Amino acid sequence: MPEFTQGSYGGESIRLANEHMRIDVHKRLTGWGWAEVFSADERFMGVLEHFGEVLLRDQEIPIRMESESYERTQSEEGESLTFKVKALVVQQKLKGTSFDTWIRYPFDAPLMDGEVKLTLVRDQPVLKLAYSFVSHYNLFVRYVRGPWVKVGADSFGAKKTDAIFPGVEWLEGEEWSSGTDWFKDPWALRVAPHPNKVAFPVMAVSHEGTAVGLSWDPALHATRWFNYRVHVQQPVFASPNFIDRRNHHLLGLMVPDAQTEHAENQIYAAAEPLELHPKQVVAWNAELVVIPGRSLDAVTDWITRSGGLPVPAAARWTYEDALDRIAQAYDERYWQQGQGFGTPQFEKGHSHRVPRFAEAYIERRKGTAIAASLQEKVDQCNAMNAASDTGIGESTAVERLLQKGLELLSHQREDGAFPFDPDGRHYMKDDFVVARAFLEPMGHAGDTALDLCVVPAIELLRLWQATGDERLKEGALRAIDYCLPMTRPEGGDFWETPLHSPNLFAAGHAAIANWLAHLATGEQVYKDKAVYWIRSVLPFTHLWQPADKPMLYNTKPCFCSSDWYFANWVRDHVQWEVLETFAESYRLGIDWAVIDPAIDWTRYREGITNAAMRWMIDHRDATWMPHNLQHTKAYYEQGLLDDCFADTHNSVTGLYGGMAIMPDAIAVNLLAITEG
Repeated sequence: MPEFTQGSYGGESIRLANEHMRIDVHKRLTGWGWAEVFSADERFMGVLEHFGEVLLRDQEIPIRMESESYERTQSEEGESLTFKVKALVVQQKLKGTSFDTWIRYPFDAPLMDGEVKLTLVRDQPVLKLAYSFVSHYNLFVRYVRGPWVKVGADSFGAKKTDAIFPGVEWLEGEEWSSGTDWFKDPWALRVAPHPNKVAFPVMAVSHEGTAVGLSWDPALHATRWFNYRVHVQQPVFASPNFIDRRNHHLLGLMVPDAQTEHAENQIYAAAEPLELHPKQVVAWNAELVVIPGRSLDAVTDWITRSGGLPVPAAARWTYEDALDRIAQAYDERYWQQGQGFGTPQFEKGHSHRVPRFAEAYIERRKGTAIAASLQEKVDQCNAMNAASDTGIGESTAVERLLQKGLELLSHQREDGAFPFDPDGRHYMKDDFVVARAFLEPMGHAGDTALDLCVVPAIELLRLWQATGDERLKEGALRAIDYCLPMTRPEGGDFWETPLHSPNLFAAGHAAIANWLAHLATGEQVYKDKAVYWIRSVLPFTHLWQPADKPMLYNTKPCFCSSDWYFANWVRDHVQWEVLETFAESYRLGIDWAVIDPAIDWTRYREGITNAAMRWMIDHRDATWMPHNLQHTKAYYEQGLLDDCFADTHNSVTGLYGGMAIMPDAIAVNLLAITEG
């Protein structure tokens, strides 16, 4: 008997199985129509609720695609079940019932027919789903649903360990997707986001050591008629399933898709229904996986099964030319005699800080005019920095570093954590002050988060190496140990986003901190956690792009909104944080490609750097606009901000905005790529 109780069982079942997963397909009273999904250890994980479903604009009853028979075949790929499906004819099914005399639908033949093919891949936990339907009428439909997976239905229900919808959601425990934990309405609703907002095509839910994932081809033209617009597969994600108000989780694909932001979340398209025409094809191509682990394991599994990370888009310039371009910008327009390097965006926009790439670049270009000119400016900065120093001796300098470390330790709690101090040492901007006064706090004083602990831990380990004082090392390890049970990166943008929202910056910092702890102790637990955290940057990274908007390897800073209601970080990309993670890793001699060879981190660095070069400003190309620094548009138009890179990129419009960020981090990553 089926486990799923919402299906009207017709008494027949068939099975696909291998050592990784099992699929039981059941016949409804009206035809073959749903499949149950089991893990390798026989746990009932969820149900593929139907073989497709159509809801017409003017008909209340959803019409399901069902089959009278099936064909079982074997191939090198695996074992398949193929069903010739057709849409249920409602009027025929009402014949002989009390409804026959007072309900009259105008269709006496199937609206659609087609094929559904389920293939259990040989020796893999993968069920391939291929749906293809053909319309036979001119129709206005509210939706056509393809793969529609209800995870936990009639088993563990809405309980979950975690769930990830890359670029959109990272949930833990009882948190709801589309919740207002990190957003306020209307941005909170993201059950069916614009497809461009999805970082890559996977949805996953895990429960007690097993993850269920649904992936799809985001470039597939699910349907199109004549010269009308293309519809792609629209992902639908609800955890718990608040769409059906049921006690489980929903992973689904449908059409129409959301062409614009105002069309998002229309699970039942009424204002603009989808037009179907005779002989119009509607198709889906997806994969359902059941694997041991958490949702992040489903993410990395998709990357592995997809052949690894995608090849980065071609760089805007050769790497060496890009380095020279950035060096020339620093040597010319970013230099102000007597003030140092910077841009005119801010009143005090220049400083004596030496660009991080300068020393290595000058050594590489030794003997050239640009190296000599840049060296003069670096020397001036060093001289100005030395003049502002007290000239203390080396031993006193070490003592000063020790005092810095001890001051840092004075903020540490007894349990090893570093608490949030929004009105004190964590006061960087007044965003959270304004949010607290006008809406609600983004974080509470005394609370803590991953990034608040691992950033001081990194500093303490560096100070320990400089001073040799074991108290600093012990404090760092206590902070990192406090964070070992954590599984979601949080807290990296505490100055403007909710403290516990999912965050890329925190993932990068935690990876570095744990690797340094491994080097300091040799303990395997820190290496394992470093690998976990560096992989945690992946759900924030665009590993696909639409045909008309280049965004491959663009990254999201977090899955939340600034100040609850300003910048929407599900829609917008930010590149500087991921660049900083890999620039700092390079500076510390950390090679993630060696540490975690299962992921091609060398390619990843090339990808994020090529993407960043795409973001570099050219005043002749009007794709950038400031927001809260409107006066900088004049500097932009004069070319004074050229070769800086934009603060944000809008995944829907494809335009850039925000502040202009100096390209030091890009140059450091270019040095890393071209080293040797």
